[in-house]
Amino acid sequence: MTRPVSLDVNGRAVRVSLDDPETPLLYVLRDDLGLHGPRFGCGLGQCGSCTVHIDGAAVRSCITPVSSLKAGQKIVTLEGLGTEEAPHPLQTAFIAEQAAQCGYCINGMIMQSAAFLTDSPKPDEAAIRQALANNLCRCGTHARIVRAVQRAASTL
Repeated sequence: MTRPVSLDVNGRAVRVSLDDPETPLLYVLRDDLGLHGPRFGCGLGQCGSCTVHIDGAAVRSCITPVSSLKAGQKIVTLEGLGTEEAPHPLQTAFIAEQAAQCGYCINGMIMQSAAFLTDSPKPDEAAIRQALANNLCRCGTHARIVRAVQRAASTL
């Protein structure tokens, strides 16, 4: 039986109809709402490509059932982090450092970093590496990603 679900995504109230309340949030964001920042990577919450913020915390949306969300929780995707006119400092830093090669992991790297910098605004390199240890990049741009996070931290 289809049931309507209300969500707050990127500051906008949206309603979707779900057949299965255990549907992962990632599928709703991509398939129902057309948001393509969060990506399907592993489907197990291990790679980080699907990372979004729920009430400011970095969460793996591929393993977060919509039924686990509470009314009023704020979901932010990469599209809601900044705009083309006013990008988030991390988005600007990732571009400046050319931190993306294929770009597949970048959503997760940026979203994980944004949540991390909120709690640790002036981290050292070791802390950044630790915060991103569970986000995978197969292209090997980790050094540029760390520099981008350092650059963004210096502007916050």
